[in-house]
Amino acid sequence: MTNTGTHYSVIGVMSGTSLDGADIALCRFSIDSDKWAYDIVQAETISYPAHWKQILSNLEKTDALTFQQTHVDYGFYLGKLVSDFIKKYDLKPDFVSSHGHTIFHQPQKRLTVQIGAGSAIAAECGLPVVCDFRSLDVALGGQGAPLVPIGDKLLFSEFDFCLNLGGFANVSYEYNMERIAYDICPVNIVMNAVCEALGKEYDSEGELARHGFINDDLLQELNGLPFYKLPLDCPKSLGKEWVIKNVNNLLEKHNLKEIDVLRTFCEHIAVQTAKVLNNKFKGKILFTGGGAYNTFLIEIMKKHIIHQITIPDRKTIEFKEALIFAFLGVLRMRKEVNCLKSVTGAVYDNIGGAVYEAPPNFQNSHGAIIP
Repeated sequence: MTNTGTHYSVIGVMSGTSLDGADIALCRFSIDSDKWAYDIVQAETISYPAHWKQILSNLEKTDALTFQQTHVDYGFYLGKLVSDFIKKYDLKPDFVSSHGHTIFHQPQKRLTVQIGAGSAIAAECGLPVVCDFRSLDVALGGQGAPLVPIGDKLLFSEFDFCLNLGGFANVSYEYNMERIAYDICPVNIVMNAVCEALGKEYDSEGELARHGFINDDLLQELNGLPFYKLPLDCPKSLGKEWVIKNVNNLLEKHNLKEIDVLRTFCEHIAVQTAKVLNNKFKGKILFTGGGAYNTFLIEIMKKHIIHQITIPDRKTIEFKEALIFAFLGVLRMRKEVNCLKSVTGAVYDNIGGAVYEAPPNFQNSHGAIIP
């Protein structure tokens, strides 16, 4: 690995549960007087072909041999994507930092599995690879998630709050001298599903919701769900199962027009986010995730939230997770903490990630010599 010890060039690879593709980003990091700086040099989302979507969506139901073979095959697939990305943009990264794709995550059983074998990625692209970031934290009694808050703390320290509007809204900030993070409420996991009934993947810029009306009864029932009565400033999380059991049942009960559901849900998101954040000192908040493109949702949130809201550039909105997983790899290579017990509930802060490194002048599976 060639770097000065203060400068790093890393490819971050991230695959989310939405199965829209693999996010790949070449990120540069530097540190000066304990202050980190970053730059997303090149980034793109490479959509999964239909057969990989099908494989990944059904893998948890297959047999052990198929699972293990897919773990390896997917690693070679990611390695090929990385190699092609490097050639396309003529890049010279130091190493690859891969999140992989989560198939099983049951921390209560000390179990978490992100497929995409690091050994296969390294063998395919000929670069050192850091992967498997969650397992150590889970073994230490933590949730293995979220991992992004350490990046929020060290890369985005100019913001008092970092809010991600993805499938769920989640936030991280400093509280009682520690970083904490938790889910606030569902966002795109609900709104995109509503849009599908209208033949659309999502509500572009919130134009559908803009023409809807708030249903006060639905809004009151949503805001009254027990999850929202849990104490503030403590770890808590939401999942697909919770949405199916709680939110979907309410939507079916009220049987509203889709645009009215979208309008009501935008209000719900804004109300819950304001409830969490407005009891804090007035500060600066960074918005990222796909919801940051929902112009109408942002307009509503600005009416409810007292903080100064910043919408960053497109690369940061879309590739913040790939950026931070690249950064987790840097911390791992430096043997520095990259997972916080205050966030995950583990018994210790820890340094997660397994490292695989191909030897110099390695010849990959396509016969290319990679110096």
